[in-house]
Amino acid sequence: MTIGITGATGQLGRLVVSQLKSKVPASDIVALVRSPAKAADLGVAAREADYAKPATLAAALPGIDTLLLISSSEVGQREAQHKAIVDAAKKAGVKRIVYTSILHADSSTIDLAAEHRATEAAIKASGIAYVFLRNGWYTENYAAGIAGAVAGGALYGAAGNGKISATARADYAAAAVAVLTTPGHDNKTYELAADTPFTLSDLAAEISRQTGKSTPYTNVSVADYAKGLTSHGVPEGFAKMIAGWEVPISQGALFDDSKTLSKLTGKPTTSLADTVKAILKG
Repeated sequence: MTIGITGATGQLGRLVVSQLKSKVPASDIVALVRSPAKAADLGVAAREADYAKPATLAAALPGIDTLLLISSSEVGQREAQHKAIVDAAKKAGVKRIVYTSILHADSSTIDLAAEHRATEAAIKASGIAYVFLRNGWYTENYAAGIAGAVAGGALYGAAGNGKISATARADYAAAAVAVLTTPGHDNKTYELAADTPFTLSDLAAEISRQTGKSTPYTNVSVADYAKGLTSHGVPEGFAKMIAGWEVPISQGALFDDSKTLSKLTGKPTTSLADTVKAILKG
């Protein structure tokens, strides 16, 4: 079985390839990337697959049995990009698509979910067997906030006491590898999240514990949070987007207590303490 991985040179993609190589021969893995030269260090075959160049998709997918479609990072363009590769996969005879979606995509009020819902619908409409990996937040998403908190003496946000079931990116990679290498997952949807949720106050307390410096969590308005992000160099449009996510997060959009992820991988998810430790080390 040949497994193709889109975005294989990205942060999640590299982790998947690395973990997958311990489960299947490297010769069974194909990195599908915009620039094959950047995939030279992965130790697997690489093919050009650029969403904006349909001809590359048509050439890259023949011979791929299972496609891990790691969602594009280009917010606002993902629906069209994903549709292009799903259409190419159908024409190429791909037998199964494993897609990295967002936690509770069908009901999430986070605006990012719309493109994921559209992609899930396109995959189902293709008639190809599918697995939807609805990933929660990566704890690493808070790396910049942690660094800023250490420098400024406080962690800022607008998510109130919302519970966040985020875990390390490597845990989500392990779940993908489990689905790619074991049977019984076709046409299933998995809500993937940490075993133990945390609030931003919990995160601040962990930063304080590990640094030995009081670093409280300060809850601010969405508008003020966006302004703060902009003042630290985040582009205004993106800052408003990030701040806007805080409202649904405060309402539980990133909470899940099913422990589906650890059940899939057979091991507990990475603790908040361990991830904060890794981030602080840099």
